[in-house]
Formats: sequence, C-alpha cells, structure tokens
Amino acid sequence: MMPGWSRTPPLLRGPLGRVAEGRQSVKDGAFALVLTVLAFVPTLSQIGAQIGDLPEHPQSPLGIGLTLTQTLPLAVRTRRPALCLVAVGCAFAVHQALGCAATFGSVGLYAALYSVGAHQVSFRRALAAAASAGYAVLTVVLHRLGSPQRVPDYLAFFMVLAGIWLLGSSVRRRRAQEAERRRLDAEVAAAAERAHIARELHDVVTHHVTAMVVQSDAAQFLLTSAPERAADSLTAVSDTGRRALTELRHLLGVLEATGRPASAPASADRAPTLGKVGDLVEQARMSGQPVEFTERGERRVRSLEVELVAYRVVQEALTNAMKHAVGQRTQVLVRHGDEHIEIEVATEGSAPSSAPAPAAREVGRGGGRGLTGLRSRVRMLDGELVAGPLPDGRFRVRALIPVQPTQE
Repeated sequence: MMPGWSRTPPLLRGPLGRVAEGRQSVKDGAFALVLTVLAFVPTLSQIGAQIGDLPEHPQSPLGIGLTLTQTLPLAVRTRRPALCLVAVGCAFAVHQALGCAATFGSVGLYAALYSVGAHQVSFRRALAAAASAGYAVLTVVLHRLGSPQRVPDYLAFFMVLAGIWLLGSSVRRRRAQEAERRRLDAEVAAAAERAHIARELHDVVTHHVTAMVVQSDAAQFLLTSAPERAADSLTAVSDTGRRALTELRHLLGVLEATGRPASAPASADRAPTLGKVGDLVEQARMSGQPVEFTERGERRVRSLEVELVAYRVVQEALTNAMKHAVGQRTQVLVRHGDEHIEIEVATEGSAPSSAPAPAAREVGRGGGRGLTGLRSRVRMLDGELVAGPLPDGRFRVRALIPVQPTQE
C-alpha cells in the first residue's frame, strides 16, 4: 500500500495504483535482465543454487534455454509470483538433473522463492506443499542419477530454500501490519475530524438557532403587546442569522478541498476569538437575556486554538442560559493571566415562570452534549472545565485554559 493511500481520493486510486504497478514491473524487468546478463559471466558461474553435483556437460542450447528460464520469468515475480516460481523451479530441477554447466542464473530460484513469500496472497499453503513435493522428487531423481549428495545435504539445502521463503513471508506480514496501522490511523484521524466538525456545528448552530428562537418568540409577543418594539426583535433575528452564516462560511472554508487550515491568515480574520465575546454578549442581550460582562487583565494575542476554545466556552454557557434560564441575570467574567485564561459564566436559577418556550426546549435537546464536548476540547489544551450549581442557586461554568498548551 502506498503511503497515505487511505487519504487518496477514490477516483485517483485506480490510476495511481496502475502507475505504482507499472513502476514495479519496470523494476522487476530490469532485475531479470541484469540477472540474465550475469548468468553468462564465467567468473560468476560457481555462485548460485547448486545441489546435484552431477558430472557437467558442455554448454548446449538446451542449457542456455534452461538458464534463461531461471532468470527471465523474474520479470513477473511481483505480479505473478506463483507462475514465476513454477517456471524457475522446473527449469532449475531439469538443469540440475541433466548436469548442465553451473550458472549464476540459478540464483533466480532464491529470488522466486522470496517473491512468493513476499507477494503471493492466495493458495500459499498449497503452493508450499507442491514446492516441497517437487523438491523431494528432485532429490530422488538426483540420487538415482548418482549424485554424491546425502540426506543431510539435501535437508540443509531445503532449509536454505525454506528460510528464503519465510524471509519473504515476514516482509509480507510487516507490510500488512504497516498497512493496517496506517488504515487504523486514518480511521482514528477521520473519527477525530468528524467529532471536531460535529462540535463546531453544534456550537455554531445551537447557539444562533437558540437565540433566533428566543428572539422570534419575543417578536410574536411584542406584535400584540408593544408593536413599536417588535421591529427591534426582528432586526435581532436578522443580525443573529447573519452571524450564523458568517461562522458557517468560516467552518465550510476550513473543510474545503484545498485543505486550508483554520490557522491560515485568510481564516483567522473570520474565526471566532476572544475579541468577539462582546458580540455574543450583545446578541444575548438582544434576545432578552440580562448579561453583565467583565473583562480583567491585559488581552494578548493567543494561539487561534486557545482563542477559539475560550470563545466556545462563553458561547455554550450563554446558549444554555438562554435555553434553561430565560430572562435570568447572567454574569460573564473573562480574566487574562500570564499563563492561563480564566472564564466564568454564572446564571441565576430559572423560575417556573421563566421556563423556556417549547421551541427553545426542542432546540436544547441533546443531553449536555455541548458541555461534554467543550470539556474534552479544554482538556486537549491541558485545561480544566467544571460546570454545576452553586450553593446560592446559580449555575456556573468555569474554565481554566493554559495560554501555551502542551499537545501530545
């Protein structure tokens, strides 16, 4: 498997696969050609796979043909490893049985065995059994033809051949394990990215839709009680919708096929940051939520990830306040420190008369998914987020985010 194969678009996998196979075929063809040339170099003739030790016959056209049959099939050793082994093995056996002149081309048997171990996918056991049986037949034939070799010699040579096969098998297993590891890494990365996208969509859609629902309900009420103020509520709905579209466009820009990261300058201007928390507060106020915003310390430029997570903490806390404590006083505190950013959002407990409208309750369904996701995101920055009721009846969300997180 090619590196990064799991991330390759499906439409490109076929052409890229054919290109990779073409390159491997060229390499195999070059290897077979080099081995063929070396097979006829006299000084290398004593190097190779020799087992028969029968009296040698002078070089003949048959011997040359058998030598070529031990080298040329290696051109398909990767694409057709079994066929390559059958051709090379049979040629080697006949070459040894006829006592043809020794040749370096017999090394092709080793290469064919390695290729079967490394590249053969199916019928491996059957092929191993057939090869072992063929070798046993060869030893019997050589013995009857007067070979001086003995059983220990045949066993030693067989162990060498088996070791080469097993070496190829170990390489094949390592490749399969590496491919599986890359596949699992790709799946984990894809799952993490899906979770990140889901969190971003939840933060953007839930907050703005909740605000629009509350503002729309207020506009319906004002149409009969105070028509002159209904226009302000409808304007707030329109402004909230525009903010939602802006953030969704930013999120979609991050997901473009160009792969432009969220930290790119083109995206940073539109990304939610701590400097835009005031917009969240103003939006909540326009929805009828009395919010007190306090910012302490000197605001400094932080990493985009820190700024985004801090922004999401305030956003989620205000969203929950508008869903579960409509009209109740909410206090937002952002404290900028040298090492941490501290965020605290406290909302007074909701009274029965201020329960959210049915539409707001529908939007708010999700079982606390927002806070759970935020807690994970803050923890990834080595920070801490706690949420729960206070003794005075208020509900508080408090986050402590390091400004220089340590990422694994």
